[in-house]
Amino acid sequence: METKLTWKNLFFIGSMLFGLFFGAGNLIFPVYLGQQAGSNVWLAIIGLLITGVGLPLLGVASMGITASNSVFDLAGKVNRPYAYMFTILLYVTMGPLFAIPRLATISFQLGIAPFVNYGLQGFGLLIFSALFFIATWFLSRKPSKLMTYVGKWLTPIFLILLGILVVVAFVKPMGSLQALPQHQYAKSPVLTGFTEGYNTMDALASLAFGVVVIETIKSLGITKPAQIAKDTVKSGIISVVIMGVIYAFLALIGTMSVAQFPLASNGGVTLAQVFNYYFGPFGSLLLALIAIIACLKTSIGLVSAFGETAEEMFPKFNYQVTLVVVSVVSFLIANIGLTRLINYSTPILMFLYPLAMVLIIVAVLSPLLGNSKWIYRVTTIFTIIPAFFAGLESLPKNLQSEAMISQILSWNKYLPLSELGLGWVMPAIVGLAAGWLISKLVKN
Repeated sequence: METKLTWKNLFFIGSMLFGLFFGAGNLIFPVYLGQQAGSNVWLAIIGLLITGVGLPLLGVASMGITASNSVFDLAGKVNRPYAYMFTILLYVTMGPLFAIPRLATISFQLGIAPFVNYGLQGFGLLIFSALFFIATWFLSRKPSKLMTYVGKWLTPIFLILLGILVVVAFVKPMGSLQALPQHQYAKSPVLTGFTEGYNTMDALASLAFGVVVIETIKSLGITKPAQIAKDTVKSGIISVVIMGVIYAFLALIGTMSVAQFPLASNGGVTLAQVFNYYFGPFGSLLLALIAIIACLKTSIGLVSAFGETAEEMFPKFNYQVTLVVVSVVSFLIANIGLTRLINYSTPILMFLYPLAMVLIIVAVLSPLLGNSKWIYRVTTIFTIIPAFFAGLESLPKNLQSEAMISQILSWNKYLPLSELGLGWVMPAIVGLAAGWLISKLVKN
């Protein structure tokens, strides 16, 4: 049994965690940010790194600091029924009912669709998604092998392929960094970048993937909770450093692209144009490989995390059977109902996000404030209503116009920072202070 991980193993675990985080969405949105930010790109990058990198790190750190084995374990610090509710909603929406099927469709749209006739797109998605989820299932069967599959194989391949673009783009830049800033990036680039990073919702992913990191560390022979906690935080730092560097490079490439291409509706369009500009027809193939690998490694992580957490929460569940069920359900939804499902899954994610943020923040502050359940419970109670508002605001427009929902949403405007999607912050701070005070009174 090892008593401490080598830096080599820590690096591979950090590489694995980066690979699990960095899907196609993380590839696209920094490019779009760079295009919009123009000459203010460095300030926008600072804002992006605070939340886009800082929040995932805090999520991983919260698991280590509290010596939690999973998000279910961490959420149990509120109470056990809440832990079941929060964990089930998190993994169902981050899993087969939203995130995992979308990984297949995004990688198809970016990587395969350009090579398939329009009339055959449906059949192409069917075949591609079947192969995608067979690969996901196959590489998820042994959790102890994820460090090898993702950390040692897929992530290095992904970084090498993406590195080709980065090197060429900076050796032969398309333009300067003096493009005209657009929209809010002209007025408040740091805050706008901050909001964009917040909206990636990678804090949710950090909680979902925490169990994978912890199980990987245990599989390497680390058994002491204190050492597991330290190695979890160290691997998290390695992961987000890699992520931050790539975010910055992609944002700068997005800004330079404005000299050659008009502002696009999303970063995917710009990324395709950039690859074609530098590599011609081969660029489409290179982008296809990058997008598919990016989505596949995240899919492997989510399916594995779903199986491990389901087995922890419900011991009668079999990990291998769960993998098959999740893969099959994700395949079906990717082909027959993803668009409509997104309309109803997004509100659940937006409801969960403030609750996840509160869980992370209280856990990270626990060395200072203590680990009393009163702090977790009262802060969560104060956050639930604004979290409910956030979920309602993400409902389809036709539902928002319903009289009762419209009335409830009008109350949200009275919360400070609600216009930034941060209406939960002030109630959470009040709840945190109240919970800490109650914990002291009860203790005395």
